[in-house]
Amino acid sequence: MAEEEEIAVYDEVEIEDMTFDKDLQIYHYPCPCGDKFEISLADLREKEDIAVCPSCSLMIRVIFDVNDLPKDPEPEPPAEQQEETPAQVAVVA
Repeated sequence: MAEEEEIAVYDEVEIEDMTFDKDLQIYHYPCPCGDKFEISLADLREKEDIAVCPSCSLMIRVIFDVNDLPKDPEPEPPAEQQEETPAQVAVVA
C-alpha cells in the first residue's frame, strides 16, 4: 500500500474528544459497535493518526498536534539503595 494512499475512515475526531488512559498510555473513543477505537500515545508521537476498533473493521482519523500531546513523565531519580538485611525470624522451641 502506498504511503499516500487514502484510507477509508468512519469519522475524523479531535483528540480533545477522546479519553486518555494514563496507565495504558492509550486514547479511546466510542465505536458504534459498542467497543472503543484505540490509539497509543507512542503511535501519535510517531505521527500516526488512525485509531482502530479491535472488535470491528472501523477506523477513525485523529486530529491532533504532536506538540500538544502529554509529555513523557520525568524519570524518577534512582532511590538511594539501602542495604537490606534479612528479616530475623524468632524460632520457638
